[in-house]
Amino acid sequence: MVVLGIILLIIGFLTGIAILWTIGIILLVIGAVLWLLGTLGHAIGGRRHYW
Repeated sequence: MVVLGIILLIIGFLTGIAILWTIGIILLVIGAVLWLLGTLGHAIGGRRHYW
C-alpha cells in the first residue's frame, strides 16, 4: 500500500492530476499506519502482520 501511494504521488505530480496526488497521500498514510501497527505487534484483521 505504501508503494502504491508513492507511485500515485509521482504520477499525480508529473501529470498534474490532483485526485491522484490526494489518493496517493491517503494510501501512503494508511500504509504507514498499518506498517507501524504491524511492527509493534498488534494484530490487524486477525493477522500478526498486514503483509
